[in-house]
Amino acid sequence: MAVSEVVHEPVLVKELLENLAIKANGIYIDGTLGGGGHAQALLEKINSQGVLVGVDQDEEILEKSKVRLEKFRERVKFIHDNFSNIKEILQKEGLKMVDGIYLDLGVSSWQLDQAHRGFSFRKEGPIDMRMNLSQIETALTKIKSSNEKELTDILKEYGEERLAARIARQLIEKAKRHQLQTTLDIAQVAWEAYPPKARHKKIHPATRTFQALRIWVNKELWALEQFLKESPHFLNEKGRLCIISYHSLEDRLVKHAFRKWATQDQRFKVITKKPVIPSQEEIDQNPRARSAKLRTLERLH
Repeated sequence: MAVSEVVHEPVLVKELLENLAIKANGIYIDGTLGGGGHAQALLEKINSQGVLVGVDQDEEILEKSKVRLEKFRERVKFIHDNFSNIKEILQKEGLKMVDGIYLDLGVSSWQLDQAHRGFSFRKEGPIDMRMNLSQIETALTKIKSSNEKELTDILKEYGEERLAARIARQLIEKAKRHQLQTTLDIAQVAWEAYPPKARHKKIHPATRTFQALRIWVNKELWALEQFLKESPHFLNEKGRLCIISYHSLEDRLVKHAFRKWATQDQRFKVITKKPVIPSQEEIDQNPRARSAKLRTLERLH
């Protein structure tokens, strides 16, 4: 069966390309290849001497991005890995330095739309949420092996959920009674935790719980921290590191890491004093872009 192309609406494409300050014959790392939207835009800007290394931990979506980028196949290398392993990835590819590295930390529309992956509270599916399907622990196994205090802390820290204790208590109880079977069961717990008047606001009651569980399962903040410690080392002179984040936890890590690099090492400079955000026109066309923030660090020499 042929692998179909992902229909994907990349965010802040023009702004990302501008901030990368692309060289026609440059070497670039896309650490979150996803549906290949940003990669395609970049590949159209570089020439036959340029190279893009596309990395993604989700093997399903990596296969689909190969279809989208087929016409650029001589200039693209596809790597199934986590961007936190950037040092090992570059060593394996025989690369010492590159001209640009970028991440888009959002969950792709395609991933959310696949019920069997368990990322969406709007679609019934298994309580999975693994980005890398070769990983053993799913969201359900982690909930079952957790306790009320730990889960409360996870929902508070990763989801900034004010009703974390109430939701955690119900999730643990239902897991013990084998009443957590699908994503809709978790969504129902979050829904019932909120007072009736608060259930119909702009943000669905389950949004923060699903965000927290996904971050927990995939160790997303840990991976980002590791990446931020390593990646600037591999930038060529005038090379740039760009990161698009979607919630305050990620953005805070990026902002502080970039500032630390710029203040402790005079070779680096923060290009974006304030994060670049989508235009209203882009938000109208793609509502999932509304919370996106782009930050850029440059290696000066």
